Amino acid sequence: MKFGVITFPGSNCDYDAYAAAKFILGEDVEFLWHADSDLRNCDVIILPGGFSYGDYLRTGAIARFSPIMKEVISFAKSGGTVWGICNGFQILLESGLLPGAMLRNRGLRFVCGHIYLRVESTNSAITRELERGDTLRIPVAHSDGNYFVDKRALDRMKEQDQILFRYCTRNGEMVDSANPNGSLDSIAGICNEARNVFGMMPHPERCVESILGSADGLRLFASLRQHFRQRVSA
Repeated sequence: MKFGVITFPGSNCDYDAYAAAKFILGEDVEFLWHADSDLRNCDVIILPGGFSYGDYLRTGAIARFSPIMKEVISFAKSGGTVWGICNGFQILLESGLLPGAMLRNRGLRFVCGHIYLRVESTNSAITRELERGDTLRIPVAHSDGNYFVDKRALDRMKEQDQILFRYCTRNGEMVDSANPNGSLDSIAGICNEARNVFGMMPHPERCVESILGSADGLRLFASLRQHFRQRVSA
């Protein structure tokens, strides 16, 4: 399989995503520039974390109109796999590829550190090799990670099993103190109804080796690889 990692002006996690897929997972990876109009036959597109276009207007609001996003949107709508992490998640929300919006963290402060996620669904390419209820230790780093969606959309997401991760304690308990940003229903990651577009605020690419404090992020990359291996062999 081949990953494509998009670099926007202001991206700062593109090299982390590249290294995770290339050097840890051992797969082919190519950088894609925000002004490109060719996805170069990549199987998975990663929109990395950072501060695309300085996060002016709103997080992801300007990046959504970059030339590469026209191709990403078309790719996603045709069934291509797209994974947005942190700022990449924000860009996917602005693009309409995922439901909802991001608000400022409830404490109005940048949050940075390791948190815990509970796996809510294994019905996705990035969670298929995990178990429902698993807890993952993964870092966060953001100012606008307070996920919000209206009640009707939230109910629909629950019906369609689109909530992939929720913030939790080490033991998997959903309590307010474990929610770092005030995100609605403790939501940390979701997918679209077609289950080919994924967004999450935590950074799995920053925890793919134990020396980094956790290797739990590698489980998501490995799950994605297994998904493509089985799809090819089917």
